[in-house]
Amino acid sequence: MREHDIEPIRGLPGDLPPGEAILWQGSPDAWVFARSALGARWIGGYFALLVGWAMVGGTPLGALITAGFGLLAIGLAYGFALLVARSTVYTITNRRVVLRIGVALSKCINLPLAKLGGADLRNLGAGYGDIALTLQGSSMLGYAMLWPHARPFRLAAPQPMLRALPNAAEAAGILAKATAAIVQVQQRTEATASAPRPVQNLGAREAIA
Repeated sequence: MREHDIEPIRGLPGDLPPGEAILWQGSPDAWVFARSALGARWIGGYFALLVGWAMVGGTPLGALITAGFGLLAIGLAYGFALLVARSTVYTITNRRVVLRIGVALSKCINLPLAKLGGADLRNLGAGYGDIALTLQGSSMLGYAMLWPHARPFRLAAPQPMLRALPNAAEAAGILAKATAAIVQVQQRTEATASAPRPVQNLGAREAIA
């Protein structure tokens, strides 16, 4: 039995409470993840330069060894990307975003829609993309806890990121509609709470008192 076989609902730590529904679920594409999150292309280009340098100023054996290390590095990047794609599930409900992440140690991160300050879609081409989430207020999320599902270089204020999504624009649209619905509910609730109470008619004795 695999670790995630005991999940009551795929990608979620427990059953959905009453009134909550899953709107979308997805996982990273392994090959796109390797290129966009792990820099597999940059790794390949770097070792290609080293091989070329070895061919010009070194020996064929040195170039062959360098090429071998380059293939190993690229293979490790794509292998890790495959593990990430298999272990990761992103879920959008009408109340929250849930990130089930972690290759060696799985964990679920719940992000209430009410605490989302924004979402940025990064187009990766061919319909793929990343969605970075901006959180309102302080959070206990650290960059190391989120990586590699975190927006790069945002160490002081880490931003969770849904990585290498197929049909990323569709997921972003669903998230935008769900968040807008939550905001409308909050606004109606706040307006109701702040509305003045109607003045009750007092009886004659109560008015004199």
